[in-house]
Amino acid sequence: MFSLLLAIIYLAFISLGLPDSLLGSAWPVIYPEMDVPMSWSGIIFMIISLGTVISSLNSDRLTRLLGTGKITAISVAITAAALFGFSISHSFPLLCLWAIPYGLGAGSIDAALNNYVALHYASRHMSWLHCMWGVGASVGPYIMSTALTNGYTWNTGYRWISMIQIILAIVLFLSLPLWKRNADSDNETTEETHISAQPLSLKSILSLPGAKAVMLCFFCYCALEQTVGLWASSYLVSGKGVDEVTAAGFASLFFLGVTVGRAVSGFITFQLNDAQMIRLGESIIILGILCIILPFGTATSYIGLIIIGVGCAPIYPSIIHLTPQHFGTDKSQAVIGVQMASAYVGTSFMPPVFGWIANHITIHLFPFYLLFLLIVMLTMHEILCRKTSNTSATN
Repeated sequence: MFSLLLAIIYLAFISLGLPDSLLGSAWPVIYPEMDVPMSWSGIIFMIISLGTVISSLNSDRLTRLLGTGKITAISVAITAAALFGFSISHSFPLLCLWAIPYGLGAGSIDAALNNYVALHYASRHMSWLHCMWGVGASVGPYIMSTALTNGYTWNTGYRWISMIQIILAIVLFLSLPLWKRNADSDNETTEETHISAQPLSLKSILSLPGAKAVMLCFFCYCALEQTVGLWASSYLVSGKGVDEVTAAGFASLFFLGVTVGRAVSGFITFQLNDAQMIRLGESIIILGILCIILPFGTATSYIGLIIIGVGCAPIYPSIIHLTPQHFGTDKSQAVIGVQMASAYVGTSFMPPVFGWIANHITIHLFPFYLLFLLIVMLTMHEILCRKTSNTSATN
């Protein structure tokens, strides 16, 4: 039953990744059809991000009230409904409307499942869990592309994904007894223990030693990852003189590096603890950034993007997996919720900041912007390790 539940959790994270790349892959078709500016995709993205921030901040209260299994199943169902809403929408305001439940559902899944795996499973499973997100994020655009190349509309691509989500929601509702059985068999952390405790206010969370540091660490990591994902191709074109098709192909290797890196990281955790994995990832990112900065031609820039992706791979899952050790199992859901909110804020705001820098100063500052984010992230992680005494991170 333990293995079956883990498989279901992996499936849930694949479902979380499935729709994340859909808007980007479908938008070139959507915005001419709706006669709106190309830049308006950012409005939908911001609405989704706001929803994820709100649901992440409330994940502690909701999970204590309903339990991880129920909140995951309900959130997937809400996400499925939102995606179906996208599939029947033919105007921009309707897309904005359906973006609200999509963001709310996605944030709850993310925070609840991350905490559950951090509490109940080894570090390798956290790495593989986030590898599953990468699988979903890679498959989503492929499904949309299949729909478009076979004469269907973008609405059909969203409908296919929504059907997958509906099936998964049914599986999750049927699996609810497994969640309770696993919680009852855990002598250290039971679902009932979490439900009986009082949820923490945001003020209480921020007063915890290391809470501000881990929030800023998450903020910078996700800002770095999203900035690379959004601007790498433009940097290769405008900063390195690469043609658009080649740049797009090599920029996508960053995400391949993240996904494959997380699969490999799961095996490396047999030898290294979470704090060591984080430091290893940071060191690899530095190497990747140096490959881009040093004037050795475009080939080293391509390699640098892949190396940065590999370096990013262990950081996000390892920080999350350490959360119960840093802050205690009774507070981990609340802290992870705030971490998720910080992550979404960093993802939403810092890439546009670099866009302003690229437009008004120069896009050549791209690797130095990444280096700045990395230095702040590295510093905050070390502060976190010093301020939390109930962890092996400082060993």
